[in-house]
Amino acid sequence: MNHKNSIGIALIGSGFARRTQLPAFKACEGARVVAIASAHLENAERAAREFDIEHFTDDWREVVARDDVDLVSIVTPPSTHLEMTLAALDAGKAVLCEKPMAMNAVETDAMRRRANEAGRLALIDHELRFLNSRRRMREMLLSGEIGNVFHTKLLYRADARADATRAWDWWSDREAGGGALGAIGSHAVDAFRWLLGAEVSHVFASLATHVAQRPDRKTGEQRSVTTDDEANLLLHFTDGELTRATTAAASFSVVESGRVEHRLEIFGSKGALMLEGDKLSRSRTGEGQWQSVDVEREDLAMGMSDNEWSRGFTIFSREIIKALRDGRQTVEGAANFDDGHRTQLVLDAAVRSHASGCRETINDFGF
Repeated sequence: MNHKNSIGIALIGSGFARRTQLPAFKACEGARVVAIASAHLENAERAAREFDIEHFTDDWREVVARDDVDLVSIVTPPSTHLEMTLAALDAGKAVLCEKPMAMNAVETDAMRRRANEAGRLALIDHELRFLNSRRRMREMLLSGEIGNVFHTKLLYRADARADATRAWDWWSDREAGGGALGAIGSHAVDAFRWLLGAEVSHVFASLATHVAQRPDRKTGEQRSVTTDDEANLLLHFTDGELTRATTAAASFSVVESGRVEHRLEIFGSKGALMLEGDKLSRSRTGEGQWQSVDVEREDLAMGMSDNEWSRGFTIFSREIIKALRDGRQTVEGAANFDDGHRTQLVLDAAVRSHASGCRETINDFGF
């Protein structure tokens, strides 16, 4: 892959991949999307025609085996990530894996170990790290602008799954890795770890399923939902450069109506920082109000919805291609497989906490 004129990309999955990853990768200089696979051949064909992709298939192993593929982007349910990732790494490919990284820490540990052995670029798609507003927030934290961090709060609310007539799908299935904790919680835990430079030491969690049944897409019969659509976490962090007995509260729901909100607040000894979407604000202790922080907005690849996820991935995709063209195995600031494993340890502990009703300690399994 070193110093190639063009990086060949294959995508497995045609949902988020078609809406966000395909437009971004197609806009990258020095990259070409050569193949797409989907469990439903008609979906792969539709995406291939829309984005002028020569090869489409319903067999993901075909695209992994292609000689013209340098990067495999895995955009499928978490239950498939382990097998696909190991196969791609064994085939000598770089890997971009969607979050959550896998089903549990046993799987993520196996994935990170294989990636380290293979010596290939292997990243988790935490694209929000590449937003200018989040980078600026991290710079301000590290420079001591709000002092030691006391507490942080994260809120995500939407009603994307509040309609009980929405069909049962993999998101409804615990065995496939669906649910709000994995989908949104993985982003939250990664954000905390990256911004604070500290690990989660303990977690107390409460999970809920408010829409307990959904109609089968084919038969219309009601099927039980086995995943959470609301999750609430209380976290403690290890002490570090910014953290001293630091705590966090995180709440995510995909069944709350009203305006979609994604807000991250960090409170310290000298003041506070707040992100609402990609808009950054600060407040100094005693001011009693928020002041906007000027941050340049990122480019947006053509054909993408204008939101923080799309803007983040537009930048992230460029950095991935640059790294591969330069023969590098890392992208500065990106979440690697070790980061994904650390996040999974927290998610696993949250599941245990909900089951036990007790606070759970994060173990160091695999490190």
